[in-house]
Amino acid sequence: MSKPKTSPHSPSPKQNAILGALPTKDYERILPDLELVEMPLNWRVSESGDHVNYLHFPISGIVALMYALEDGSSSETALVGNEGLVGISIFMGGESMPTSTDVQSVGQAYRLCRKVMKYEFALGGELQRLALLFTQALISQTSQTAVCNQHHSLDQQMCRWLLMSMDRSSNTLLITQEVLSNLLGVRRESVTKTIGKLQKDGLITRARGRITVIDRPKLERCVCECYGAVRDEYKRLLPSKKTSK
Repeated sequence: MSKPKTSPHSPSPKQNAILGALPTKDYERILPDLELVEMPLNWRVSESGDHVNYLHFPISGIVALMYALEDGSSSETALVGNEGLVGISIFMGGESMPTSTDVQSVGQAYRLCRKVMKYEFALGGELQRLALLFTQALISQTSQTAVCNQHHSLDQQMCRWLLMSMDRSSNTLLITQEVLSNLLGVRRESVTKTIGKLQKDGLITRARGRITVIDRPKLERCVCECYGAVRDEYKRLLPSKKTSK
């Protein structure tokens, strides 16, 4: 068996909820094949239509699944943090996805090559079960995002995005208004106006390239039901996130 690619000083793969929930024998079997990688801001993990070679299990940071149109506009369809994984096409059989995956918030991930994941999935064990449950949760998030974008105000969409990002990161989010407009699929002017309103209402403060939520309870009162629906489905389907040293 090859030597593990982690070191005593590396963050634990178990900081990812899926890896942390694996039985010891399953975890130790894949541990030698887990490789720690950095996720710099705006790194495109995979392009739309790419043949994906690695599954990524974030332990920190946020990855956004983005759908781009021919006219150059784009919109975020889902967020993934240390509760999940990136690269479901490897085990779902489709080989590629119509979405690209971009790092929205700096972090780290453990990656597992296609060959090992396909072998583990074929065993029909706990990794297969958790991967499928996460895929179901991801589908619910994608579906709810589509409904939210169609039926709710930009104020509510912004509150949903802020809360979902906070759940995967912290109260302070490093993001520009230009990037935020791309994620939400709206004009930058509309984002500027909405952020200004949220700041006036005492929910957030903003600085250059930074948004800090200062009143989460009030933010939760302002958000539409889409945030709670997705949050509850994730809680129902997935193991709780925990940090292992």
